[in-house]
Amino acid sequence: MKLTINGNGREVADDTDITALLDILGLAGKPVVIELNETAISPSEFSTTALSDGDQLEVITIAAGG
Repeated sequence: MKLTINGNGREVADDTDITALLDILGLAGKPVVIELNETAISPSEFSTTALSDGDQLEVITIAAGG
């Protein structure tokens, strides 16, 4: 299926969920904020939120700083 992630097209397997996508992107285990089709997704829902062809995601990594 084709997703749009931060404005860029990306092909992934049809059974990909958010947890698997984060692994593909190299962000597994890192603090991130995910917005799926303009709706924020809680980290507790990452492994149960299936993705569909045409979904649009914004993936924001959280970095500490000062």
